[in-house]
Amino acid sequence: MTGMGGFLVSLTLFAALGSGVAAGVFFAFSAFVMKALDQLPAPQAIAAMQAINAAAPTPAFMAVLLGTALACGALILSSAFVWGEPSALCLLAGGALYLICAIGPTAVYHVPRNEALAKVEPRGAGAEDRWSRYFAGWTAWNHLRFAGALAASATLSIALVSSTS
Repeated sequence: MTGMGGFLVSLTLFAALGSGVAAGVFFAFSAFVMKALDQLPAPQAIAAMQAINAAAPTPAFMAVLLGTALACGALILSSAFVWGEPSALCLLAGGALYLICAIGPTAVYHVPRNEALAKVEPRGAGAEDRWSRYFAGWTAWNHLRFAGALAASATLSIALVSSTS
């Protein structure tokens, strides 16, 4: 194997798989979960999304989401040490894609919207309008998270393949 040692290969594999798992979660929300929720009356949709948001931060999910982020940060830094190797640019790009396109929107867009939705009374005044705005924006930005995590997984997979060439 040229350039990438065993630890770096393992870290890249972990990040590629973690990015893929995160992409799958984001894909499910973009492809059918949010559409199904939007078919419900607004009070039920709000209550269901509040329940999902409360249940989501399990240790397993957070380990994948944030563990992958840590691995991607380490891969970005590690790319400097293998610069000139075929895998270096893919390590840098894959790590950046995950952090910018998956973790970035989660931190600056989705979590604050989810926290705001948690305070909405599902049957309160204006709830239907709040749901409509939440659904449209949340789903649009989730498409970015899905695409970014999937692109990161693919790019990191390419890094693994190129490291064995």
